[in-house]
Amino acid sequence: MPGEITGSSLRTSRPRTRSLAIPRCFCHSASCPINSVALQLYRFGRGGSAEQSHLRQNADMLLLLLRNLARLPLGLLHFAGVLGGWAVYAGSPGMRRKTRDNLVTAGLDSTRLAVSSAAAAGRAALETAYIWFRPAGDLLARSRHEEFAELARGTEARRAAGDRRGIIILTPHIGSFEVGARIYAAFAPITVLYKAPRRDDLHELLKAARTHPQLTPVPADTGGVRALLRALKRGEAIGILPDQVPSAGDGAWAPFFGRPAFTMTLPARLAQKTGAAVYLLAAWRRPRGRGWDLELAPMQEPPTPEAINRAVEAIIRRRPEQYVWSYNRYKAPPAANPAPAPAMAADDV
Repeated sequence: MPGEITGSSLRTSRPRTRSLAIPRCFCHSASCPINSVALQLYRFGRGGSAEQSHLRQNADMLLLLLRNLARLPLGLLHFAGVLGGWAVYAGSPGMRRKTRDNLVTAGLDSTRLAVSSAAAAGRAALETAYIWFRPAGDLLARSRHEEFAELARGTEARRAAGDRRGIIILTPHIGSFEVGARIYAAFAPITVLYKAPRRDDLHELLKAARTHPQLTPVPADTGGVRALLRALKRGEAIGILPDQVPSAGDGAWAPFFGRPAFTMTLPARLAQKTGAAVYLLAAWRRPRGRGWDLELAPMQEPPTPEAINRAVEAIIRRRPEQYVWSYNRYKAPPAANPAPAPAMAADDV
């Protein structure tokens, strides 16, 4: 049935549930800057069950570290993040290669842009502690969010009047893609998905860090998708990261900077099922730790994979130095149909 949300995203078989590639706060790729803290702790977990007490202590220590980092000024965190991002870029041939390959595909090949992107990734990694653990008032004071607040208040007013159509907010991995959910939650409820780590202690830490009043994180599994549906049917907002590579049954090939990229179909199915309005959000990072500018725009067409990629491209071209270029956007998930040949430009015919 068209628009039915009972396909591969909701299958209950264990392999599909574990590889569910719907949007979440943590990516599969270690290249995502927000993964860096979690990845380091996960690497402690290579041992057996005899180490569980020690691992629990590691999780507690990491939580304490993040809370203490959150006490630092945002400008200092961004400065340290720039140094860390440059160090990782200099020491990782794979990251440099993937970054340059993606920039070439987008027609943006530039050493300066590659280095700027690495610095932005470092800023994103360290500002995460600030976003997770600072009071909402601190985030509001450091952001331009009037349009976002107006959307949240309008959604709440319509919900109070009996209009139960929710909203879907698509936030690509550009700028500060973690801050939007916290700022929205200062005005209205929002539900976001996250990829649950296999480690229980790490899972508890990440869920606790992201749980705030009116902000509900749900794991990326069958129950999480159903939670999204329930939120939309209550007239609330949900948050989705649209530029992740989904699993074979949850996406379709669509051009992204002229090259086929496997792109999620979940936003289109949710919108068709619930009648929810769809918006694109970019939280641009200001220089010198001054905060963020949130820009919101409604999608003018249904959020098909093709439409999503066109919209994300347009956002990236505005400030390409704030995009996570090291992410392997063009990988093919296991069991996916082969990618179609890229369309030939007119000059090549």
